[in-house]
Amino acid sequence: MAKMQYHTIGEYQELLRKSGLLFETKTEGSSDQVIRILTYNSKEAGEDTLFICKGAAFKPAYLREAVEKGAVCYISEKAFELEKDIPYILVTDIRKAMAILANFFYQEPWKELVVTGIGGTKGKSTSAYYMKAVVDDYMEAQGKKESAVISSIDIYDGVTKVESHITTPEAMELQQHLRNALDSQITYVEMEVSSQALKYHRVDGMRFDVGIFLNISEDHISPIEHEDFEDYFSSKMLMFAQTDTAVVNLDADHIERILEEAKAAKACVTFSLKNPEADYYGYNIRKDGHETTFSVKSKDFDEEFVLTMPGLFNVENALGVIAAASALQIPREYIHSGLKRARSSGRMELYASKDKNVIAIVDYAHNKLSFEKLFSSMKEEYPDYGIVSIFGCPGKKAYIRRRDLGTVAGQYARKVYLTAEDPGYEPVEDISKDIAQYVEAQNCPYEMIEDRGEAIRSAIESAEGKTLLLITGKGKETRQKYGSEYVDCPSDVDYVKKYLAEYDQRQ
Repeated sequence: MAKMQYHTIGEYQELLRKSGLLFETKTEGSSDQVIRILTYNSKEAGEDTLFICKGAAFKPAYLREAVEKGAVCYISEKAFELEKDIPYILVTDIRKAMAILANFFYQEPWKELVVTGIGGTKGKSTSAYYMKAVVDDYMEAQGKKESAVISSIDIYDGVTKVESHITTPEAMELQQHLRNALDSQITYVEMEVSSQALKYHRVDGMRFDVGIFLNISEDHISPIEHEDFEDYFSSKMLMFAQTDTAVVNLDADHIERILEEAKAAKACVTFSLKNPEADYYGYNIRKDGHETTFSVKSKDFDEEFVLTMPGLFNVENALGVIAAASALQIPREYIHSGLKRARSSGRMELYASKDKNVIAIVDYAHNKLSFEKLFSSMKEEYPDYGIVSIFGCPGKKAYIRRRDLGTVAGQYARKVYLTAEDPGYEPVEDISKDIAQYVEAQNCPYEMIEDRGEAIRSAIESAEGKTLLLITGKGKETRQKYGSEYVDCPSDVDYVKKYLAEYDQRQ
């Protein structure tokens, strides 16, 4: 394992020159200055910092604060007038530069780790935790450390365990997490790879030992994300060029193009619930109490697997993980045991009143594909229950979700509650009204209650007959984004437990 080594300003300048990103420099007399901190966050700056000026919201005040704290050089796309003369390196593309700088500073830790990347519109976090459960069982049997995980739910790297704000961190944080994992003697890492991470170069320069591609549908279309579906799709496809073994779902939409793009990987294996010609074919799916049982056929085995996490649609995620774990030559006994015990915090968490008249499922489902899978599966699994949906949409992005989620929920639910879900700078009432028109078009009644806790309480108190509450979008998250701030709040799970207990007391 390579130990951290620190480099000089001159070495960073030469690195950027070789990468074709160097535009202009003013580093005379400072080339031998050693850099010990690399950051774009002025709060993290200290002595010997190389500070990166990035982002549409960047303010010169951040650079001034970094300089006051000890920054000795900055990297930017333009020069700034400062009270103190300080060396700078100008580049043509700061986002491309960030990935190169992060890989260099943290010394490409991914090279000494076994990294599974997971892409697709739906199921990334569930698949990440399925894979983690499999790998962790394998590691435990060898007396080794549990694997690291970088997901939209949380991050664990052997040093820190934190709640996530985005699916894939910026290059600086990403490589730091991978470095922490390596320094903690961790061997495996599972990580979600978002279209934004691929489009904006957060994962540039690194490779994935295995890359699982689950599915594709319209999502993240907005002025600040992807301008259209083609931009979203083509961004997703970039992962294959950085992958050793691609694991592709043959049941995905646009599969012909996906398979063509997957040729950029060194190797490709396939999985399917519909096509027996797939390398890993899943069949004979059935519900047995709270367990889901299914069989998998490949050239090496034909065996039965069991999931205890609710949701028939999760078989697809599990099948991808079986293919990926097999590609990494993880013994099947650990694939069986890992999948059977696998849980994803905030995913398909089921709670019920004592009389079983009210069942609440808390899940992170937040786009068209995940909504369709969740609602159709729950209707099949709980045919005697009327569905009540509680959700919202984020502010100023993924506008198409408002139409899609409103339509799907309106088709399946007998009532919809529209509430806050990271509104940012957009009024919750405006977001809810936007969604409501699509709910109403399905002749489904709705109610707008901004406070999530109040929405969940009202849904439970108003439940009539056998009711299945689908509370989606936030899972176990304990913060809501208002403006640019994250405000602490109880999680959906906390709310459900509290108000179901009150319901039980009234019965």
